[in-house]
Amino acid sequence: MGTDHVLPTRGAARYTGGLWVGKFLKTVTYQDVREHLSSAQLGKIRGRLSRPEQFEGHTRSGDLRAARFAGAELPWAEMPLRPQSPCP
Repeated sequence: MGTDHVLPTRGAARYTGGLWVGKFLKTVTYQDVREHLSSAQLGKIRGRLSRPEQFEGHTRSGDLRAARFAGAELPWAEMPLRPQSPCP
């Protein structure tokens, strides 16, 4: 098929703008947190929000982030985690 072929859309192309390559690509986003204090605060929030939903993996990930960057307690861990040194 060439670039000028027509695909059946059952009339949806009238209001969706048609088909283009972006419909087949997955959009991936990320956040870049550069300060240790901000990362620790995000970890505390993640743990607090995930706990009531019983998302244990997300909860522990947030707890680990808070412990790593601010020395927070890990009640579920056997050994304490040492905080990392601040960014240069």
